[in-house]
Amino acid sequence: MDLGAFSISLAVKDIRKSIEFYEELGFTHSGNPEENWVIMKNGNHVIGLFQGMFEGNILTFNPGWDQEANELGSFTDIRELQRTLKWRGIELSSEANEETSGPASITLSDPDGNQILIDQHR
Repeated sequence: MDLGAFSISLAVKDIRKSIEFYEELGFTHSGNPEENWVIMKNGNHVIGLFQGMFEGNILTFNPGWDQEANELGSFTDIRELQRTLKWRGIELSSEANEETSGPASITLSDPDGNQILIDQHR
């Protein structure tokens, strides 16, 4: 099952301090700190920093994207991923509308309560 590009979304207390910290580790950023979010990149490693948008950290997968957020020619649609997960008995916290196409997301938690977001942008 190909879930697409992987990143981790971190809930941070002070986005400016977090940007500075990850820049010291060799990450560069894009996004808008004034809107309390940025995307940090170091090679293929991607970390989203979000201040005041959600509680806890989230593992994020993006079907249809590679690690550079480039669109893939072919990919497994989120609705097909959803059907497969449900068939395997995995409980979803939120589901994509099966009657639609294009952008959608689903959420679930692992056995330890870590949140997972599968977010299709196209």
